[in-house]
Amino acid sequence: MVKKKVWIASLATPVMIAMLLLVAGTAVKASDQPSAPTTEVKIDNFSFGPQTITVPVGATVTWVNRDDIPHTVVSTDGVFKSKVRDTDEQFSYTFTKAGTYPYYCSVHPKMTGQVVVQ
Repeated sequence: MVKKKVWIASLATPVMIAMLLLVAGTAVKASDQPSAPTTEVKIDNFSFGPQTITVPVGATVTWVNRDDIPHTVVSTDGVFKSKVRDTDEQFSYTFTKAGTYPYYCSVHPKMTGQVVVQ
């Protein structure tokens, strides 16, 4: 009898773990959707970093000014345009269509970057 109880006890632990994993897996509903990704571009030392980023459709890009002077983020195609952003201020835009979106700082036009949306 003792051997039988030990065998059942040793079998019970993996069975219980498997049942818990199954129950935990059913807690996610089919309607639950992951949130769209957010990507950050830092504005620092008169440059956008990274200068080129690739994101999926639906992603939000947030530019954060880490420089000591004001900057803007302006699409060359007129798709988006930030107001002047001071140190630690940010601007976000959600990309809903695939394409390449070049942009620049209107205060410092040699500062350029691009977002590639796939």
